[in-house]
Amino acid sequence: MKFRRKLLWALAAALTTGCAVPGAGAKDIKAAWPTRSEPRTRDGEMDVRIAAIVAEMTLEQKIGQMTQADIRSITPAEVRNYYIGSILNGGGAWPGMNRRASVKDWADLADQFYRASMSTDMKTPVPVLWGTDAVHGHNNLGQATMFPHNIGLGAAHDPDLIYRIGRATAKAVRATGITWAFAPTLAVVENPRWGRTYESYSSDPALVADYAAAMVRGLQGDLSGDGDVIATAKHFLGDGGTYLGKDQGENRATLAEMISVHAAGYYRALDAGVLTVMASYNSWNDEAASRNYGKMHGSRELLTGVLKDGLKFDGLVVSDWNAIEQVPGCRRDHCPEAVNAGVDLFMVPEDWKSFIANTAEDVRAGRVPMSRIDDAVTRILRVKMKSGLFDKSPAASRHFGDDAAVEARALAREAVRKSAVLLKNENLAAPIAPGARILVVGKSADSLPDQTGGWSITWQGDETTNADFTTGETLLAALRGALGAEQVVYSPDGAGVDPAAFSAIVAVIGEHSYAEMKGDVAYPAPLSHSLKYPEDLAVLQAVSGRGAPLITVFYSGRPVYANDLINLSDAFIAAFLPGSEAGGLADLILKPAAGAPRHDFTARLSFDWPGAACGSDLRDAGNVAFARGFGLTYAQPGSKRKLPEANVALACD
Repeated sequence: MKFRRKLLWALAAALTTGCAVPGAGAKDIKAAWPTRSEPRTRDGEMDVRIAAIVAEMTLEQKIGQMTQADIRSITPAEVRNYYIGSILNGGGAWPGMNRRASVKDWADLADQFYRASMSTDMKTPVPVLWGTDAVHGHNNLGQATMFPHNIGLGAAHDPDLIYRIGRATAKAVRATGITWAFAPTLAVVENPRWGRTYESYSSDPALVADYAAAMVRGLQGDLSGDGDVIATAKHFLGDGGTYLGKDQGENRATLAEMISVHAAGYYRALDAGVLTVMASYNSWNDEAASRNYGKMHGSRELLTGVLKDGLKFDGLVVSDWNAIEQVPGCRRDHCPEAVNAGVDLFMVPEDWKSFIANTAEDVRAGRVPMSRIDDAVTRILRVKMKSGLFDKSPAASRHFGDDAAVEARALAREAVRKSAVLLKNENLAAPIAPGARILVVGKSADSLPDQTGGWSITWQGDETTNADFTTGETLLAALRGALGAEQVVYSPDGAGVDPAAFSAIVAVIGEHSYAEMKGDVAYPAPLSHSLKYPEDLAVLQAVSGRGAPLITVFYSGRPVYANDLINLSDAFIAAFLPGSEAGGLADLILKPAAGAPRHDFTARLSFDWPGAACGSDLRDAGNVAFARGFGLTYAQPGSKRKLPEANVALACD
């Protein structure tokens, strides 16, 4: 069954009143949700085969299959000895803890883990499944092409582009011997204070739904090809709607909002055949109905009642990093509540040994029924069989160990062109004419870490330098490559140069990289870029209005108050986090020579752009400078206007 825009909004209208009542039981909640028929892809012969394998396994072997350890805390020998079902490389984990490990290094380690899993004393050996956060390309590798983050891709409004990026990402992941990607993120973000805002495609649930289907199809293919990987719909449910944008916080949506807004992407992901779903850190408190569902990882109503029973999801539910410790009464290595709620595979990166022992004791003591263990293992084996892991080694892929498979530079450059939004272009300051001599300013012009953002080589995207990236180019390098090095002068702070001596000035400014938690702008801090990065305001003030048009390229993981920066600029481009191929921005900024392809801006905002530093909730229409859907082109540059500026206090009231 297919869910489209009209159906999503019809659900919202139908469910606005009367769905959730104080004290409503699990059956009442499940009945309010859309239902799906049994998956058409179920294979009776496969189910019989799985049942036979499960019947052969000991309790410890079963729980081993339910365990996922980080490669920093486990060896191939331990995977064999403990019958481990899955491993992952968390952010900042590489083979041998070498951030510059080669594609071959990754592939060799993956093969070692796989061979270990197939050499256990189990009657039927079960292959280990390796998962990785490939959220904008295979971003743990400095050699790999990194695509724009989801916030930019949302502005492209192009599901086919998303599908092609999924295909390229899957091929890159398979090159390293890995067969599972923790993507796509399907959060519908409502407050850009959240440090993971850039992982969301849009505040429009319909666009998120379209992209969910496209990315799942792109990553998974038909699950039989050398370039196919398992996809993950994450994070279930409501992670983008937490109060004040707090990471891992409380979502206070009504039942109607949860069904029609925050769950929108999951319907289409399930229709596309996604094999795994990751549970979310956040809790859900439906205050309007006086119903608190608590932490998602402990909610049987949602993980089992809604997702598995109602929406007929027959794949596996994986926990997030040590997330079970947030369920009341649990620890990171012990949580029978999460097992019973419906989590199948447990991401217990360091404490996996004690998790196995504790969970086995829970079963023996009757706290967890064996039927729940068997169901979890059945789902894990089903995913492994559907993905082909039982049929051939990851090393059998033609992409295995291939350096060329991790690059897709032309596709990424296209994605950059399609995701940058032109917010202002007074007096046709852009594009810059061929042969122009330009001044480039700003701290981010020659910074691949700023350009790629979080989840780039390291978890937060920090503690890296340009030297850690062995492919791609900064915007400064791209401009020099297009115009000639002698035509481009770079001054990070704009000091010691005369702007009037140049045809144009390109300022490249923005946020430094961040990810979850560290990237939060905690209330009551204002969501003002200049307050956090005064050096960016200073560099624009140093060159603005001094004889040459100023074109500002702004890197950010969220829409943010920047009226002062926009007013100082003749042209202003919201480039978000474009990834490794800033040549796509140069394609837009520079007018091509005669006969060369011409590129215009086509992207439109997928979020409202705030016009106030404190009114940061994206549902507050009174604080919008540019509405979702806005985007100028060279053909239609828009009218001149000055945005109102206010003195930004150190704290919001």
